[in-house]
Amino acid sequence: MASRLYALPPSEFTAARTAEAGAAKQAGDAALAREIAGLRRPTVSAWAVNRVAREHPDELAELLSLGHELRDAWQAQDAEALAELTRRRAEVTGRLARLIREGGGLSAAAAAEVDQTLDAAVVDAGAAEEVRRGRLVKPLSYSGFAPAPSGSPRPRRRPAGQDDKADEEASARKREEIAARKARERQEAEAAHREWSEALAEAEREHGERAEKVARLEAKLAKARKRLAEAQQRLEVTRREERHARQRLAE
Repeated sequence: MASRLYALPPSEFTAARTAEAGAAKQAGDAALAREIAGLRRPTVSAWAVNRVAREHPDELAELLSLGHELRDAWQAQDAEALAELTRRRAEVTGRLARLIREGGGLSAAAAAEVDQTLDAAVVDAGAAEEVRRGRLVKPLSYSGFAPAPSGSPRPRRRPAGQDDKADEEASARKREEIAARKARERQEAEAAHREWSEALAEAEREHGERAEKVARLEAKLAKARKRLAEAQQRLEVTRREERHARQRLAE
């Protein structure tokens, strides 16, 4: 069920989710209906990555496998392997990004979020698993300076005289991370607002339709009650006249 919904473009997600939840409720499965209703609509960038997970699993598997090798090389501090894997990472990520862009018109912001998500999948095993499942609802990110290792790597020693420069670079990267995080949080808030705005519009439309239907039924009921009252009046008149006629006949 979830896989089918997340295969849809975001513009079709909310209506399909409402329909699926309604069908489950009518079938008597209230728990499933609540579960479906709780599914979040994916952002455009998350949907684009999900589509690649379904349509290009081999290409995605190559990137995720490379990410595993990269994390191992980083943990081992194998400079030669890191250099080669970094080069391959750029090639594979580039191919995947092109496949994603070919599937539909992405805005510059959405394309940047796609790149950010692929980067996170390379350096973090948890992000890789989320991408592999193909059910992302928002873009992923990784805030570290290096791939997340499975254990504690050996510390790298800095060349003498480069501590200040390294500290400045670290501070600059930290500022960039903070700015990027704030931008992502803003985008997530905007996406959530768009989703709830659409849900509100849909709820208002449904309420309007039902209110109109109730008004029509109430109008019909009022007419029916009027006709019933008229019939009741005719019945009383007829009974009275029939009784008078019967009395005259008996005289």
